[in-house]
Amino acid sequence: MNWRVWLPLMLFALFLGVAAYQLTQPKDDVVTSGMIGQELPYFELPPAHSENPGVTTADLRDGKPRLLNIWASWCLPCIAEAPQLEALKEQGAEIVGIAIRDDPEDVAQFLARHGNPYTRIGRDDLSEVQLGIGSSGVPETFVIDGNGVITYQHIGDIRADDVPVLLEKLREAGA
Repeated sequence: MNWRVWLPLMLFALFLGVAAYQLTQPKDDVVTSGMIGQELPYFELPPAHSENPGVTTADLRDGKPRLLNIWASWCLPCIAEAPQLEALKEQGAEIVGIAIRDDPEDVAQFLARHGNPYTRIGRDDLSEVQLGIGSSGVPETFVIDGNGVITYQHIGDIRADDVPVLLEKLREAGA
């Protein structure tokens, strides 16, 4: 028998074997930031609306740990996490926001409707800061220590059971 006749069948069998192996491996569907443990990159963001100042790297390096929340007015999970951000604020967490690809009027309407837990909100029109800190979507929340180092990342909307975890991570960042 000629081996060339069997070669396509052997290649197909090899492909099926590799595919079957990949399907049996555990799924990792969370993209964590490679910036955890690293200092924030330099940035200066203008205000996202008129009632909060913008955000700079220096604002996050003043010795006080904070939460950095990446969000957008057009983001439905951001609406779902709004009550938890208010709960974090009420329990002493300082929250800085970065609005992604958003319009100032839309930001103002969102905050009027769902509350404003932020001390500062920067406008990241091109998602440069978002990508620079390793955020893959909205919403995401980072714990930033007083030296501007990212110590923890929470991916997705904050749920009620996430509030104690974030408060603990914030306390650890201040220690």
